[in-house]
Amino acid sequence: MITASRVKSGSVIEVNGAPHIVQNVGKHTPTARGGSTLFKIRAKNLIKPGKVDLTCNGDDQFQEPDFQKREVQYLYAAGDTHTFMDIENYEQYELSTENISDELRYIKEEMEGIIALLLEGFIVAIRLPATVVHQLVECDPAIKGASATARTKPALTETGLEIQVPEYMKNEELVKIDTETGKFISRA
Repeated sequence: MITASRVKSGSVIEVNGAPHIVQNVGKHTPTARGGSTLFKIRAKNLIKPGKVDLTCNGDDQFQEPDFQKREVQYLYAAGDTHTFMDIENYEQYELSTENISDELRYIKEEMEGIIALLLEGFIVAIRLPATVVHQLVECDPAIKGASATARTKPALTETGLEIQVPEYMKNEELVKIDTETGKFISRA
């Protein structure tokens, strides 16, 4: 069992008997005396399409599904199916685009460090590393004299992810991106 106060993004919890992966957790502390802290949790169903929003007290408890976690490498996409390979035993697993549509913006071929969540031998979800490194493919020209604290401009990465980068960045540079927020962290 895990309490709502310990749930974080990427945690897997059971909601109404189905496994859900937590996408976002918001903490709201009331200003009135005696008010308890509320946690707003958004989770995605791992079995069928759908999301759920929950509002909980910090001591509310959730059951954690019995998942097997395996490190996998992303191999390739074939139509609507994406193939991952277990790093240890080379077993391959497939997921549909529908199941990992949010994560696809960060994944590129031969990427490692991905954790697969297996339920009864079948992959139901993936957990991305905290950061990824991507190359900028479409970016306005760098502005000479722009400092690190200057304004930002839109840029497109090799996977089609649009991010805001500092004005000094230019095409073909490698950038580090936070997979939870989708924001630029630094040059890689």
